[in-house]
Amino acid sequence: MNIYVSKLNFRTTGESLQALFAQYGEVSSANIITDRETGRSRGFGFVEMPDEGQGQSAIDALNGTDFEGMTIIVNVARPKTEHGNGGGYGGNRGGGGYNRDGYGKRRF
Repeated sequence: MNIYVSKLNFRTTGESLQALFAQYGEVSSANIITDRETGRSRGFGFVEMPDEGQGQSAIDALNGTDFEGMTIIVNVARPKTEHGNGGGYGGNRGGGGYNRDGYGKRRF
């Protein structure tokens, strides 16, 4: 089970996160997400627990608790979604325009 953990202290390490979740069962991995340019923590991470029951127990027990001075949020991680064309305004929704609907094309 992949678990999303947010509102982490910027000093939290993967090792301390793994130790926290290990109280509830086997932890395959624990990663803190960092900024690519600065290497600084972004305040969230992921914990992988192979046993669904143990993972759910950890979520139930740890969500909303204090960890290293921060009240953490713990949820089941959502699968990464494809973002298509990378954002923007989405597909062909049209748009405004000064003379779009014939405004100003009055016939006298």
